[in-house]
Amino acid sequence: MDIEDILYDFIEVCRLANVPNFNRSSIEIKEGHLSISLEKDTIAAYIFMYGDKCLKVGKVGPNSNARYIYQHYHHKSSNSNLAKSLLNDSILRTSENFKELNVKEWIKANTERINLILDERFGIFVLGLLESFLHCRLHPKYEGFKNQKRTPENIIEE
Repeated sequence: MDIEDILYDFIEVCRLANVPNFNRSSIEIKEGHLSISLEKDTIAAYIFMYGDKCLKVGKVGPNSNARYIYQHYHHKSSNSNLAKSLLNDSILRTSENFKELNVKEWIKANTERINLILDERFGIFVLGLLESFLHCRLHPKYEGFKNQKRTPENIIEE
């Protein structure tokens, strides 16, 4: 996955959607698992990668710091988070032999996290567009219900 290619294409989507003044400098990339809150007046989308497979894509607004830095690492923290999805994945859980107590450490050791930071002035619609674009482009394993997922492969099969 080349994040710069993805962002280049997203900038074109923004141009087609008439988002004013949106260019490459509008998105800051921060790689790594974060333990600090979003800066004031920023919003973000984030990606969890496991090798070349996308596990999860999400977004956070300016008042969602718990979601941004904590919830995906702790399975009991929210209804939908990466830790819970991993623990419910019987194949991965068996093959990786991890337990509830070390899922946070497993995520940090085995996944790459890419954070895409935007100025809040671009608003929730641009953030939602970015998240949806990333969903379509990366086909995250742990997004939506199985019967809702549509990838290029299973659309052709239908």
